[in-house]
Parts: sequence; structure tokens; C-alpha cells
Amino acid sequence: MSRQQQEARAATGTGAVTDASARLALTATGLAVEIDGARLLEGVDFTAAPGRVHALIGPNGAGKSTLLAALAGDRATAAGTVLLDGTPVAQHAPKALARLRAVLTQEHMVSFPFPVREIVAMGRHPWAGTDAADDDDLAIEAAMAATDVSHLAARTVPSLSGGERARVALARIVAQRTPVLLLDEPTAALDLKHQEDVLRLARAHAAAGATVVVVLHDLNLAAAYADDVTLLRLGRVVATGAPAEVLTAERIEAVYGQPVDVVPHPRTGAPLVLPVR
Repeated sequence: MSRQQQEARAATGTGAVTDASARLALTATGLAVEIDGARLLEGVDFTAAPGRVHALIGPNGAGKSTLLAALAGDRATAAGTVLLDGTPVAQHAPKALARLRAVLTQEHMVSFPFPVREIVAMGRHPWAGTDAADDDDLAIEAAMAATDVSHLAARTVPSLSGGERARVALARIVAQRTPVLLLDEPTAALDLKHQEDVLRLARAHAAAGATVVVVLHDLNLAAAYADDVTLLRLGRVVATGAPAEVLTAERIEAVYGQPVDVVPHPRTGAPLVLPVR
């Protein structure tokens, strides 16, 4: 076993994100989304590859969450196509789709007093009646360990802090064990350590062969953990490529309206984005 595989095994708890042979690409071509007469996406081309973390970045209202929802098959499109495993995402039956991709949305509030373990167990529902259901307990325990919520297993969700709830929601997605992970601002409510833990988990899933797409507002997290970055503005793709190619001071200022300095990290060389103050 390689060191990369060992790291993936340690970070995911069991080393088995999903079937190792299920390496699925996710692509969009000419994508447009319209809601109430407003075009939220226009002419978007996008590809996320297995074994890589792809970050979606951009200012508020850029279309990041809309693109993620369209990629997931949860948002109707006005034009263009989204292909998952070479098949239009809308043509996958709902349960089959839930075995291929897991989606963490920004809204993951649970008001009922369910214990944490029951919430995480909901991620195993797509596998009910299949041989994979034999792994339910293992998948649940591993997901809770990977997201640092094992000690909360018996707590009810309303008793948790915002950050704890966010980690429980992520644990449910991890327990689903799909070859594609779509994460919408998974670090938004988290402290420093847990932000890093979440992105390390995303990288571990990619190392195990998963396709990972994550919406991030923190440009430095995107630079540190993403293999690929797509920068959006007003529903259109401004640039896509490696973090160092996309995250230039001139482009960031043009898109965000905020002057920045971009310097290499002294240890890793990854771009560091520093607002000019």
C-alpha cells in the first residue's frame, strides 16, 4: 500500500470510500439556469475528474451553489447538458443517482430531536436492500470518526452548536459512500481545525478515487487543497485551471473588487491571497 493510500485509509476511517472501480467524471456543457426570468448561469462548461478536488469560487451571487445544484441534478437547467458517468444526470433514477453522488447543501437544518447517529444513518438509505447494506454499521461509525462527531452519537441535533450540526451533516454524506461528492460551503460554520479537517477529508476521498467538487469562499483554502479551481462571476466562468493559474492578483481584484497581494506560501509554494488593507 502506498503512502497516499495509507493517508486516504486513515482519513476516511476504513479506506473504502466506495467501489474502487467506480471512478466517475462529471461534466457540464453550455449550461444555463434560469429562475423567475433571471439567468443565474449562462454558457457554463465544466469538468470534474476522478481523483481530484475541484473548487468553485467567486463572490456572492456568482452562481456557485446554482452550478453545484445543477451538477447534482437537483436544479433544472434552461440549456446545456450535465453528464454523470456519461449519462445525462436527469436520466438516472433517484435511488441510483443517490448511489453515485452525495450532496451537502448549505441548508442542513434538522429541527426534530433525532440522535446524531440516526441522522448519519440516513446516508445509508440509498443502499437499503443491496449487499452494501451489510456495511451500514461500519460506514456510519467510520463517517462519524472521520468528521469528529463520534462523541456526539447520542446527542439530539437541536442540542448541538452550528459547527457540530455542520459536521453531522457532512458525516451523513460521507456515510453514503458515493464516488462523487458535491459539497456546498462545508467549512462555513467551522473553526480553524475543523475547516482543515474537512478539506483533508475531501483530499483523502479524491486520493481514494472519488470526484470531489466543493464550493468555497476562502480563497486560501481553495489554493491549499484544490487540484482545480473554477472562478465564477455573474453566472459565467471567468477562469478555470490550477490554483496558481486562476488566483492572480489582477483577476481577483477584477472579480471581487478588492485589491489583494498574491504571494507564494513560504513552505508549500501555494498561492496566498492577502487583502490590501
